[in-house]
Amino acid sequence: MPRALLLTGDAAEELDTMYPYYRVQEGGWDVDVSSRTMRDVQLVIHEFDPNSDAYVEKDGRKLPVDVPWADVDVERYDALIIPGGRAPEWIRVDADVRRITEHFFARNLPIALVCHGAQVPAVYGLLKGRKTACFPPITGDMENAGATVIDAPDVIDGNLVSCRGWPDMPQFGRAMMEVFSKSVSPAA
Repeated sequence: MPRALLLTGDAAEELDTMYPYYRVQEGGWDVDVSSRTMRDVQLVIHEFDPNSDAYVEKDGRKLPVDVPWADVDVERYDALIIPGGRAPEWIRVDADVRRITEHFFARNLPIALVCHGAQVPAVYGLLKGRKTACFPPITGDMENAGATVIDAPDVIDGNLVSCRGWPDMPQFGRAMMEVFSKSVSPAA
């Protein structure tokens, strides 16, 4: 059975995390959650409030962790998922997160980026020359990292599949499973 690694941390957006987590399982994949420690990850819920210039944040569910970043054996995994929320802005400074992310890019394995998740590979220079979707306010960051930002709910660029955020999940889920399935099919 193929296995995906979901790379995350506290303040990951709940829908950005849980939708791909369950969708890959629905598609016949195992998925392991990886964070800095084995402590459950505190997810958050981002909502858009007409009385606020930015989204508002509330505590969401806790997500159990299967393996800390330092113990990830990248050879065990067939795909990588990086959800959005605020987690990407701080997990990207960890050396093991860099090691893990660079492994999937170097081997052209499937990578799913949700919302702010694109911040992780962008900071390592891995999106240079690539097409990606992202949460619209970070478009300039992605362009400064050398990416071409596409304003769409499901952007596929080879092994990379991305979306702008949780409102895109129906289209993104289908695109993610298309990319993931191609990678493990006999014709791939």
